[in-house]
Amino acid sequence: MSRLLEQYNNQIKQDLKSKLGLKNIFEVPKIQKIILNMGIGEGKDDSKLIDKALEDLTLISGQKAIKTKSKKAISGFKIREGMPLGVKVTLRNKIMYEFLDRLVNIAIPRIRDFRGLNSTSLDGNGNFSMGIKEHVIFPEINFDKVIKTTGMDITICTSAKNNDEAIELLKSFNMPFKDKQVN
Repeated sequence: MSRLLEQYNNQIKQDLKSKLGLKNIFEVPKIQKIILNMGIGEGKDDSKLIDKALEDLTLISGQKAIKTKSKKAISGFKIREGMPLGVKVTLRNKIMYEFLDRLVNIAIPRIRDFRGLNSTSLDGNGNFSMGIKEHVIFPEINFDKVIKTTGMDITICTSAKNNDEAIELLKSFNMPFKDKQVN
């Protein structure tokens, strides 16, 4: 069992139950899945970029990533239907907690000029999305073999009913949110 999952089951669940004023332990919000997505716009011209992004995302996540294809043709962008334009992977259960542990403790501290995550990046239903400008912040990526640094979207889906519950859940996993400052 991963370290973060053990911590959630043994400590975080009880803390959240009392902090949120919930009556039942099954009402406590939990993380359901984490979705990683890399959009490679230049992949329409060079298929090596898509293959390299697929390889990198597989290394980062610890799970095989898949290519995403365009749903319809757009002549202005020279895109045909079914053309590969990005890669994605959905993480659940043990692999999800191991990725979250590496994200919070290793990758986020390596972001240049990092001042905290924005708490307004929640969608109202308890799902948190963040963008990373360079995928090389993960230690699994060998910087010498990178063809092109690309961005990455990370979406954390929770069972929280609202944004406040989701923020409390993510803060209990040591996600570094910005404190709202009054000017």
